Amino acid sequence: MLTGSKTTFKVRQMVPDMKERMLSQAGLNARSRDMFGLRCLPGECVLQRAVLVRKKLCAREGGGWLAGTLFCTHFRVAFVPQDSPKPDDNADPVLLGDHDVALASIEKVVAVGPSRTKLVTPNSSLKFTPEELVLYCRDLRVICFLFDRLTPDTQAVEITYTIAKTYQPLKPGTVLSFQNAALGSVEMKQFLSNRRRDAHMNWFESSADWEQELERCGATGWRVSSVNDRFEMATSLPRFNVVPQKVLDTELKKTFAHFNDGRIPRWCWRHPRGSDLLRMASFQNNIYHEKDDIRNLELILFGSQSSLCVVVELGEEMPSPADIQLAHSRLRALCLGDISTSVSVPDDKWLSTLESTHWLDYTRCCLRKAAEVACLLRGGHLTVALQETDDRDMGCVVSSLVQVMCDPHCRTQTGFQGLVQKEWVMAGHRFYSRVNYHRDNDKEEAPVFLLFLDCVWQLWSQYPSRFQLTGDFLLALHDSVHLPLFSSFLANCQRERCKRSQHLTQSYTPVNGWRDVLPRLSSSDPSDPPLPPVWDWALQYSGERRVRFTQPVPPTPPLQPLLNGNLNTNPDTHRSSDTIPGSVFLLSRGSFSCPANLLPWRGSSSSGVYKKSHRRAPSSENLPGLERLLKAWALTELPQGLTSTSTDSQGPLDPYEPLLLLLLGPCVGVWRECYLRGALHAQAFSHPVSSNLLHPVEQLSWEVQQLRDKLALLSSNTDAHPPTKRSEPRRTDTNLNQNTNNGTFLFPASRPQGLGVTRAAAPPTSTNHLTSSRGPPPSRPGHKDNGGSSKHTFLFGHPSVAEVRPDQRYYPGPNNSKLPKSNGPSIGS
Repeated sequence: MLTGSKTTFKVRQMVPDMKERMLSQAGLNARSRDMFGLRCLPGECVLQRAVLVRKKLCAREGGGWLAGTLFCTHFRVAFVPQDSPKPDDNADPVLLGDHDVALASIEKVVAVGPSRTKLVTPNSSLKFTPEELVLYCRDLRVICFLFDRLTPDTQAVEITYTIAKTYQPLKPGTVLSFQNAALGSVEMKQFLSNRRRDAHMNWFESSADWEQELERCGATGWRVSSVNDRFEMATSLPRFNVVPQKVLDTELKKTFAHFNDGRIPRWCWRHPRGSDLLRMASFQNNIYHEKDDIRNLELILFGSQSSLCVVVELGEEMPSPADIQLAHSRLRALCLGDISTSVSVPDDKWLSTLESTHWLDYTRCCLRKAAEVACLLRGGHLTVALQETDDRDMGCVVSSLVQVMCDPHCRTQTGFQGLVQKEWVMAGHRFYSRVNYHRDNDKEEAPVFLLFLDCVWQLWSQYPSRFQLTGDFLLALHDSVHLPLFSSFLANCQRERCKRSQHLTQSYTPVNGWRDVLPRLSSSDPSDPPLPPVWDWALQYSGERRVRFTQPVPPTPPLQPLLNGNLNTNPDTHRSSDTIPGSVFLLSRGSFSCPANLLPWRGSSSSGVYKKSHRRAPSSENLPGLERLLKAWALTELPQGLTSTSTDSQGPLDPYEPLLLLLLGPCVGVWRECYLRGALHAQAFSHPVSSNLLHPVEQLSWEVQQLRDKLALLSSNTDAHPPTKRSEPRRTDTNLNQNTNNGTFLFPASRPQGLGVTRAAAPPTSTNHLTSSRGPPPSRPGHKDNGGSSKHTFLFGHPSVAEVRPDQRYYPGPNNSKLPKSNGPSIGS
């Protein structure tokens, strides 16, 4: 126990002034690098350190405990292993090492003592010496540090208090202090100003970038308009927008007032079969539509098509930002847990609690709507317009998912980064409000972008060979959202980013009449750091980590030469007989309809012609919307040289065929590497005697395996004496976590190779098992494979049929796991 003097103390000044920090930088860095091996960023100050500390490693990092020194600076919590190589002083600075966590990413600090745990806050006091320090992060990581018995008590207490006093960014000024701590030094400013952006990526910041995208997609009949160059028409839209060539800028200016916030229909992407994808906000009410305005609105809505337009309403069936925030909060509470409280979800109710969060329901909803739109675009020769009230949330999700499903370029790293730039950053998604870095606007907070990343992971998990980017890339992007250092996420639109970078200092008068003078913000001070884009991965991760962001993919089959931007030179005839030029449908809740008020400017005078143009074939009247789309998809012709069938289980040969997911039951699972990576850390054993010893669960499973090996050896010796008939011994690959009542497995069991259907268990991760350091002996041949006679459910992952298991290693489960009492859907993917 500590005395009173050890529980109350004052931490040194957290953020010294710039002059003091610059003067002490040289000696501080030299001392840190020479004595402790920590390479500080320019201007970074070490506040506290603790020696003889062990860090808990997840299964992906090799498991066990890693010995080293723990540091707390005014920017991060750094851990330097004792056997780490000497840092290279000439190498470019990296913000976070492999074992570091930014202070802005920490959500709470928990100190673990001999008999109690305590949530440490800036105003709390410890009555015991912490033996273990647990950091809960906003990105769902749980980082555990163990203080050795030889660690000085004062170091353990002081570094715990220091982290608790510096991690909470509760005010706007603290976020700016955090940015200055990382990027505010003279050396970092000069280093960032000389950084070159990725030349292979499309940033969609200039007219040439949009022209390049139009040429890549083969979109004819469209042009890049700079009518919003000074953000006079719509403050939330980018400077450059793609509109039909037939509409002049003088006529285009009159259409902004007919849509909410001036967000007119804009081109996003063209399918090779000739369909165009648009985005727009809802129509303004009580607006008088002149004859010329109606003509321009029709031209913008139909684009380069003249026959058919489908408006996809996203407001009714898609989740609202408040729903997404509530579901994500429940998911965090379920997956992250909290060892400082005694409240926990029983294992037999975990799956039902997961379904009650509705996070997976919202993921299915987004993927289902994107699949409907992808099937529509695949039909060719129509315009699909995504309509949302403000066109800044679910429109970003659906339009991006459609392009990921249909365009192989968007499944590469550079293509996906360009997609996020186009549909999220430049399109005006409110990153600053939705992420809520300052924690001052909870009503606007909603992780819409994280929901999109989860949907992309679902696509990647079912079609891994169709993606160049990997799950590590998606996980890195997910974690970067919680770090308030990047210009991509610290603004709600391009106009706000221009205000910060002083690219726009003049005043203007928008069409709605109010006058806005762009002031010089506090961020325009020369002492404030420049904020890099999130795509500068070399600034965040080491080279070894960045190598895992991509994987080799087979080359894309060559496509036919573009003919007017359309690969489908023989369009299906059943659609042309169903509609006449000027037809407009509404796709809502999986079915088509033609409400009279769909287009406000089509009044009662033309209602007869309007309704007549929406008659459908009788054979399709009784089919649900998505089934009708799939039927039309099957009737259309593929380009020559491409077939719709293939022996590859990953999909058809046509690279632009949509990647349609299985959305029922366990097909949509929890993103384990993201949401469950901290679940087992909070339940891990503490106080290891030696880092070389096995985990208690591993030790127990190894002993059981040895006993089974002896039984198998005795059974094989008695096989030479045939007179006695005995029952067949248990299989050597039977999972020890099996519940004999309902056939539910906590972890997948292995199968001997060459018997029955070959399956491959999921690779060991921190969320599904702890890898045994000693593999079991080879399984006995000659047993019966009853894998197909009973149906089993795996709680953490299920074997894959497409691959062959490389070894027959058993992966034990956590020590305190309880088996569910009822059959439930698998959460593995």
